[in-house]
Amino acid sequence: MTTTTSPVPEQVPESEGPADSAAAVRPARLIHTESTTEIPVHLLFRDDPVPTPVPAAVKLRPAVVARRPDGGPDGRTAGARARPAGPGVDPALVERPARVLPGIAGVLAGVCGAAGCAATAWWAGVLPPLAAEALGLSDRAGALGPAQWGAFAGAGALGLFGFGGLARGRTGRAWVLGLFGRYRGTVRRTGLLWVNPLLLRRRVDVRLRHWRGEPMPAADHSGVALRVVMLVVWRVRDTARATLGLEDHEGYLRACVEAALLRVPVAAPGAGRGAVQATQDALTRLVAADAGPVGVEVFAVRPLRVEYAPEVAAAMHRRRIAALDAQHRASVLSSVVDSVEDTVTRLTMRGLVNLDDYERKVLVKDLTVAFCAGRGENGA
Repeated sequence: MTTTTSPVPEQVPESEGPADSAAAVRPARLIHTESTTEIPVHLLFRDDPVPTPVPAAVKLRPAVVARRPDGGPDGRTAGARARPAGPGVDPALVERPARVLPGIAGVLAGVCGAAGCAATAWWAGVLPPLAAEALGLSDRAGALGPAQWGAFAGAGALGLFGFGGLARGRTGRAWVLGLFGRYRGTVRRTGLLWVNPLLLRRRVDVRLRHWRGEPMPAADHSGVALRVVMLVVWRVRDTARATLGLEDHEGYLRACVEAALLRVPVAAPGAGRGAVQATQDALTRLVAADAGPVGVEVFAVRPLRVEYAPEVAAAMHRRRIAALDAQHRASVLSSVVDSVEDTVTRLTMRGLVNLDDYERKVLVKDLTVAFCAGRGENGA
């Protein structure tokens, strides 16, 4: 069964004959663009639900769906569009101090281990006679048994751990410690220290550093190609992320500078101090935002030398020469015209010649050619 989506008029004229029965069943179309849709038969014979009365005390309010500024009614669109500002770095990879001991502890452990080895050798009777005489001990004869071997192993391990873990910490340098590929902390202390000799040490320079790069491609506000030499002042702030989160943090910093030069227009050569300062601030802000999440702190990104690209410089040189040549030609022509006009005017005013228009034109032409030839010979 089908029905129409157009409204049915309230009053339908009664049919007078069988010819009008079809018209009584389906009224005339009120909207010519109406369409029909099928309705299941079981829905036509179901009982109408009884409407539930609403208490008068309940105040109905229109349902409003709150929209977020990003255009989505819920947080799904916002979550899909949200992107991290910097490169993805493991949030658990953060610098923390490592557990180290003063160097005196390692020295004492090493001395105790060496003394234990000497005492075990005397106990086992394998101490050399010269060493026994030097230590004031009586010579004993014997052999190494299981107890002596165990004492030797313990004393030797203590000596090796004591002397093998000694390290010297220097100002401006740090050690990143790791054990079986796991980060165990960073050592920034100075002086004689004892570090577990089983830990892998990676030395990192945490001093304020700078590098002057090679000429890099850039562009000014008009899109003209430039070559820029940059000076970057930086230091390692988080040794764990700079060392373990990246393969080469210095190479990454150079890549960040190159990417910033492609996004920021550089002040052209000869620009004012304000334009140069604005370029420096924009470059510093972009590079610091890219390098900050990986533990590198950027203080300044300054253009040291800005020059046009070789092909642009050659084109500008040719244009400059052409402009100078045109200016020279214009000045020469102006001086020749002034000379010809002054000559003709003097001849006419003094009555030396009486010329008509044709003769005047011929005289002007001859004088112009003569003056131009003379200027050319003098210039050559």
